[in-house]
Amino acid sequence: MIFYGKKLLFVGAHPDDIELGCGALIANVGAKAEVLCLTLSDNQKNPLLQEVVTEHRRSMAILGVPPDHDRVENFTTRKFPTDRQEILEYLFKLNREYCPDIVFCHTKSDIHQDHNTVTEESLRAFRGTTVLGFDVMRSSYGFFPHFLVEVQAADVERKIEALAQYRTYCDKYYFDADVLRATCTRHGALAERRFAEGFDILRIVGDFGQLLP
Repeated sequence: MIFYGKKLLFVGAHPDDIELGCGALIANVGAKAEVLCLTLSDNQKNPLLQEVVTEHRRSMAILGVPPDHDRVENFTTRKFPTDRQEILEYLFKLNREYCPDIVFCHTKSDIHQDHNTVTEESLRAFRGTTVLGFDVMRSSYGFFPHFLVEVQAADVERKIEALAQYRTYCDKYYFDADVLRATCTRHGALAERRFAEGFDILRIVGDFGQLLP
């Protein structure tokens, strides 16, 4: 199936979420569509994470996302359920301003309270829009991709290079290049391709068309 959106919106709770879940896809589609990335928490209330925003900016630049299409907000980490209404209003406003064709957010299988809130409020804010859920591995429970998007070897390597910018997380197993490559390989195997990124289907809005002869 060929799918396409002129404007793609990627919504993550924290710096690194979007790259972990969609980094290869973003590298692949950057020349084909407009990409806007939104990270709702800058994690700056944690003294151990003072460098993550700078690392995130470097990471996104490697994936081809320009600074004016990489938004980082300051909602408080682990307090998203309390800030649910403010997050919803922010996303409503973004929907009016940006009008995305496809939204990517956390999978419904993610049990992190912030990730879960992002998904629920995205589904409310972007009614009538296709929404796909990405997986960040460390906080998912029972994720299985039912929507597989082929990516190329070069896209996978850019994802790995992008995540290598996070020196703060260099000891985390899910940042290991072999783990990242293996995940794209597994999703590729499910699609009978060399590499793919996998998503769950939160909402598909379709229009069945016919190719011209």
